[in-house]
Amino acid sequence: MKKGVVYIVGAGPGDPGLLTIKGKNVLQKADVVIYDRLVNKEMLAHAPDRAELIYAGKESGKNAFSQDRINELIVQKASEGRAVVRLKGGDPFVFGRGGEEALHLVEQGYGFEVVPGVTSASAVPAYAGIPLTHRGISSSFAVITGHGKKGTPICQEEISKGIDTLVFLMGMENLASIVEQLIANGKTAETPAALIQNGTLPEQKVLAGTLGQIARCAEETGFGPPALFIVGDVVELREKLNRVEKKPLRGKTVVITRPEAQADSFGETIIALGGRVVKLPVIEIKRKTDLKRLCKIFKNIDAFDWLVFTSANAVEIFFDELVSENVDIRVLKGIKICAIGPATEAKLRQRGILTDLVPDRYCAEGIVDALEERIKPGMRVLLPRAQGARAVLAEGLREMGLHVEEIYLYEAVVPLRIDDEIVEKIIKGCAEIIIFTSPSTVSNFVDIVGRKHVKQIDSKTKTACIGPITSDAARKFGFTVDMEAESYTINGLIDALAAMQ
Repeated sequence: MKKGVVYIVGAGPGDPGLLTIKGKNVLQKADVVIYDRLVNKEMLAHAPDRAELIYAGKESGKNAFSQDRINELIVQKASEGRAVVRLKGGDPFVFGRGGEEALHLVEQGYGFEVVPGVTSASAVPAYAGIPLTHRGISSSFAVITGHGKKGTPICQEEISKGIDTLVFLMGMENLASIVEQLIANGKTAETPAALIQNGTLPEQKVLAGTLGQIARCAEETGFGPPALFIVGDVVELREKLNRVEKKPLRGKTVVITRPEAQADSFGETIIALGGRVVKLPVIEIKRKTDLKRLCKIFKNIDAFDWLVFTSANAVEIFFDELVSENVDIRVLKGIKICAIGPATEAKLRQRGILTDLVPDRYCAEGIVDALEERIKPGMRVLLPRAQGARAVLAEGLREMGLHVEEIYLYEAVVPLRIDDEIVEKIIKGCAEIIIFTSPSTVSNFVDIVGRKHVKQIDSKTKTACIGPITSDAARKFGFTVDMEAESYTINGLIDALAAMQ
């Protein structure tokens, strides 16, 4: 059997955005992923569904696998002819024992490739507003293991006196000893020092003080691993350079209920604002399998005066079918185009279509009001939309004397696969904020978690809604609406979230 290939990949210090592009590309081709405790589980989503995921996490005194067992496991999986990714926190060659694993592969006759990662030694201080070097303050730094060689002091005189900035990884267990050795070998007790826990993650915490105080303060506050210890005058720059901990959503967990395909960019924005993201897609866009009626409409589409789109999904399906049926887009010439809001308008622009109308209020009622001055009785309106959408738009247009042709392109259904573990966590109050972007996200969410749990969730979690229609639906089910976007868009919702206290 052909031998497999092994990639020893650095996953970075925790923030999933710090995974390198090459690391992501390698994960996407993996047959097996063997990952450590400090690897952010979100990164595993880059692996194919077929990939075997093996947790080999290690922590002090609680090893899931010994290092020898991990070495054997890597070789075993590679011997099966599979692409093996050994995913390690930080950089695999910076106190990551990646060198040991690489040597074992060489000894067993297997090839490997190292994909370096962003080391916590530089990234974690940076996220805390502490540069390792700074002109006039620090011209040198050292990265030191907090474990040290057996029988050898961790901090000898050349380390204590000869280097401006000291970064200790895995040093919490020996913190008191490290401090004692530093002071004994020349560092003053007044030297600035800081502990950074869960660095680069939304739950990052920093304990800053002096070298003489830091161990006692850590014990009093229960400060524990995983944490990085940094010593040097650069720590004082934190007061001016710290930005991560001032982000508006820092430390808040936000539940996104949008369809999975639409959740990623929204989630990235929330993370950029300092929040954690829990994805619970409560809607799945299910295209109609029989769109023969739409194909017939294409042949006589010039009979319509207005084409009204109420969602980006409708735009996608409409134009996909137009192309599929080999219909020239120029058949739309002369038809006025209306989009319910900026997102739908943007999707039309991607298809080369400029809209004639976007209402001031991004809802069905807003379209009715905006069209009132632009239409004449007897005009024909084509309304491609979701089955089960509110009837207010079609009814409002008909009341103005318009001939409305509704065509259902898709349904917003409850996904077949729901992560029960996430549901349970939400019920227990794992999140600070739940976001609803449509009435159907509210109703489907309630169907999933159970109506009996709404009161419990509402007591622990704030509710944010994209607009008044969604807010009304939330209140109907018993939620307290704590925040509503002024502009009924995702950007408006983000602005409101950023201002939320």
